[in-house]
Amino acid sequence: MHYLWLIIAIALETIGTMSLQASQQFTRLWPSALCLTTYGASFYFMALALKVMPVGIVYAIWSGLGIVLIAGFSYLIFHQRLDGAAVAGIALIMCGIIVIQVFSDTTVH
Repeated sequence: MHYLWLIIAIALETIGTMSLQASQQFTRLWPSALCLTTYGASFYFMALALKVMPVGIVYAIWSGLGIVLIAGFSYLIFHQRLDGAAVAGIALIMCGIIVIQVFSDTTVH
């Protein structure tokens, strides 16, 4: 169940960050409200995952997958392109998440 809470937290954080961009620095009401609401809910679900998983692992997965998702959605929705170095860095983040999941005894499976 803890991975479900973490996945929900990551999805909500991604929505929150995308709505932060859409809020135009908190000058638009509904995207601003969506941003604050989804960030709050994201932290709640992350806290549920923290009942079972170590904070370092939760945060590494939460932030790493958030970076990957936000970069992808920013490209699709806001047409923000990434250069080769940015793509390589994001690929390394994904590799780090995979290493944690596959090889670390710290994670709870």
